[in-house]
Amino acid sequence: MKKSSVTLNDIAQELKMTAATVSRALSDHPEISAKTKDVVKEAALRLNYNPNRIASSLRSGKTHVIGVLIPTAENAFFGSVIHGITNLARKQGYSVLIHECDELHELEVKGIQTFIGARVDGIIVSMSRNTLNYDHFLEVKRRNIPLVFFDRVPEDLGMPTVVIDGYKGAFLATQHLIDQGYRRIAHISGPVFIRTFSDRLNGYLAALKANNIPVEKELIYTGNISIESGMEGTRHLLQLPQPPDAIFAAEDFTALGILKQLKNSRIQVPQQFGIFGFCNDMFSEHTTPSLSTMDQQTVVMGQEAFKLLYGIITSDSSVITNNRCVIEPIPIFRESSLKTSIS
Repeated sequence: MKKSSVTLNDIAQELKMTAATVSRALSDHPEISAKTKDVVKEAALRLNYNPNRIASSLRSGKTHVIGVLIPTAENAFFGSVIHGITNLARKQGYSVLIHECDELHELEVKGIQTFIGARVDGIIVSMSRNTLNYDHFLEVKRRNIPLVFFDRVPEDLGMPTVVIDGYKGAFLATQHLIDQGYRRIAHISGPVFIRTFSDRLNGYLAALKANNIPVEKELIYTGNISIESGMEGTRHLLQLPQPPDAIFAAEDFTALGILKQLKNSRIQVPQQFGIFGFCNDMFSEHTTPSLSTMDQQTVVMGQEAFKLLYGIITSDSSVITNNRCVIEPIPIFRESSLKTSIS
């Protein structure tokens, strides 16, 4: 009578090997020859062997599952980063659990609890814009679960991070607007308690100072990274006694809101007003006019985040080191800022 499921012992009897040798071959153990691995894998495929992942995880202490926590699934940026993560994770035999917190701190905490309950081998996180309390991340650290942050990263936790060089990107964006002839350049930021957005604010300020342009606090509007925030910030700035003639936005959804409000106000872009975003979101090249922005190399960001996490998971040390990977931004100049190209 045919057995309902094939075991390691069945393969071992078929090949006249020990079950331990079969197990090591299927796990690509370095002490097993390539020839033996091929023979064992062929037999496993022929006999329709399906490994018992639960039993394997109990033996090894590894589930070969990682958790990825993102603030929103509406933003193509995070989908692209996840693509970079899953692409490498799959090659290393890892499955990926994804949890979206919808920019809510309480759902972020629930996601972390879910990952801990699922006994994931590691966690990759981009924080919610509303997260001010880091107790849930400290609990992950207390449990010695490898934890890596990307894009939106907390301050002072001493955790590994993968980020874009937001300071440099903001400096280049603001410098470009200055080079195009704009002089009263405003900034609509994101929540500046998140380093991602404080870096961009500081890069903007540095570019003004480098060009001897006075920093005016009234030209800095704190937004919340949304289309609505971009529109609200633009309405506020246009009502100033001396309104700006350009805005550097913390990210592309804000930039889209700026563009919409300027159209409502019948202000021509880029002839009368310049816009520069940050992210190179999917829609940015399809607006009218198309949006100038900074490409964050999102797939690379995801790959680097997984590499960092995988390195911690597979290292002999249980200590999580304070590694920081900084990715170079790539300027994308489009119609919304190219004032000098208009004849």
